Amino acid sequence: MKLKALAKTFALVTAGTLVAGAASARDQIRIVGSSTVYPFTTTVAEQLGKTAGIKTPVVESTGTGGGMKLFCAGVGVGHPDATNASRRIKKSEFDDCQKNGVKDVVELNIGFDGLTIAQSKQGTPVKLTLAQLLLAVAKEVPGPDGKLVPNPNKNWSDIDKSLPNVKIEVLGPPPTSGTRDSFHELLLEKGAEQIPALATLKKSDSKAFDRVWKTLREDGYYVEAGENDNVIVAKLEGNRNAFGVFGYSFLEENLAKLRGVPLDNIAPEFDNITSGKYPGARRMYVYVKKQHVGVVPGLDKFAAEYVSAKAIGEDGYLAKKGLVTLPKAEADAVRKSILEMRAMSPEPLT
Repeated sequence: MKLKALAKTFALVTAGTLVAGAASARDQIRIVGSSTVYPFTTTVAEQLGKTAGIKTPVVESTGTGGGMKLFCAGVGVGHPDATNASRRIKKSEFDDCQKNGVKDVVELNIGFDGLTIAQSKQGTPVKLTLAQLLLAVAKEVPGPDGKLVPNPNKNWSDIDKSLPNVKIEVLGPPPTSGTRDSFHELLLEKGAEQIPALATLKKSDSKAFDRVWKTLREDGYYVEAGENDNVIVAKLEGNRNAFGVFGYSFLEENLAKLRGVPLDNIAPEFDNITSGKYPGARRMYVYVKKQHVGVVPGLDKFAAEYVSAKAIGEDGYLAKKGLVTLPKAEADAVRKSILEMRAMSPEPLT
């Protein structure tokens, strides 16, 4: 028994040494994940490089889903130290982390974002209901008899005569993006629930109902524009009839050229987002690999900088960058958790 215990202890120590040795071969923090959170994390990384005496962290925009796969794949030099997310980590992703040895995940809730539908200021101002948005982009919609049919809507006026008689063109994120997840869950699911035939379907066949709001059309009316939200902004500038799906910070940065589309008569504005009135309001996160803290230089400093008052305070530099900041009491609680490097629990995840 003693020999077995000794062997087990040796194996654990050896594994830990190998992880530490591999990670210490890299002297620069590596961060992946959401394109929506990317501008904020890049700003923190640049600030850290100027003030903390370490190399400026490398930040890659891989999309939330792609970032989670990379982050949860393992520990050591070949794996990133942190990942950005425009939604909370899923239970399945957390389980993948655990399975691959990423045992202690530290969650930073950095603030809020508003998932916006935007258009060029050169276009006709439009207000949309969530139901109208669903009828524009879903692959299948209810026909005249209430049964599902391939989406026949080609122009916005086909959905409602009060909308412009122009072709439907919605530019949005691909499936690997957390923004795509939020688009489905915050806007399209709610839109489906507003349509009587689909509300009835939800009661009789919830799986069929879910397929409607989770499946986007593939006939050119919804266009996957990649992980880079700046590409969507540029395309809206060149097409006054198109609409784009991206985070509030990108809208705020481009208010000279773009306008936000009110959804259910609520505009994508700061106060509406923080109050939760705006239907596209969502929280944003950064996840840190605790096993790399103390091994990759400066990772603890990166986390502390991100939740500092000078970064996410009401007048912090991330607020000036467009982040919708947390209420003070909540920010203080997040800060305390991060300074203690408290690993998250899987219980509240879905």
